[in-house]
Amino acid sequence: MKKNISSTLIIFLLLLFAITPILFALLGSFKELKDIIHPIPKLIFKPTLENYVTVLTTDSILRGIQNSTIIVGVSLLIGIIVGIPAAYAIARYKPRGSDDLRFFYLSIRFMPPVAIAIPFIGIFLDLGMYDTKTAIIITYLPITISSIIWLSIPAFEYVPRDIEEAAEIEGCTYFEIFRKIALPVASPSLVGAIVFTFVITWNELLIALSLSSRNVTLPVVAASFTSLGFETPWGVINASAILLALPPLLFVFVIINFIKRFIYKE
Repeated sequence: MKKNISSTLIIFLLLLFAITPILFALLGSFKELKDIIHPIPKLIFKPTLENYVTVLTTDSILRGIQNSTIIVGVSLLIGIIVGIPAAYAIARYKPRGSDDLRFFYLSIRFMPPVAIAIPFIGIFLDLGMYDTKTAIIITYLPITISSIIWLSIPAFEYVPRDIEEAAEIEGCTYFEIFRKIALPVASPSLVGAIVFTFVITWNELLIALSLSSRNVTLPVVAASFTSLGFETPWGVINASAILLALPPLLFVFVIINFIKRFIYKE
């Protein structure tokens, strides 16, 4: 009993530690600047929507949302189309050097974003593709594909082999086994892989900052608010941070409902 209480208390403290900065940003997004910079944090204040109005009426923010949606959406879609079948092939058929492949995909995550961006800058300048959405999408692909493959391989390894062999005896093709058996069974873990990849790609700053000056993504635009005027607009920064965090939450909701309706239904 005491052990359960201690575990619950530790989990609660960890959640509180993780949520506190988000709550402060949420409260700060509804505060005026004088309330934010007050020496004593004010929990009772007159809320204002001016910060959100400023963010949502700024052309750069709207362009950033559009660019992020296109760039992250396309790169993630390509990562899913390429990464999930590749992860299934590696997990099920164990090609020679599969362990080295898994380490290679993981090692791509070890590299700092600048190490990926700098070589691509020279390539895109020579090809005349610098500062285009296509260039950023291509640069994001090593991140999306490697992350999805690395996280999806364990998901497919837990799919019972006996079920697939029984389906093969019944005359199912490899694609039908993959679509009707492997995907539904592994889908909870695959959702985690896709969501994780979406979050790290959506929040990517250095690559987008290095490869664009006009087609900037939302994190680049949000970071630029720190240099507005002589005073740091903390309210606007908090509002932009909250808006930046909403798409991943919406994405999780859409993915979960898609799985419930289309994959488990079958």
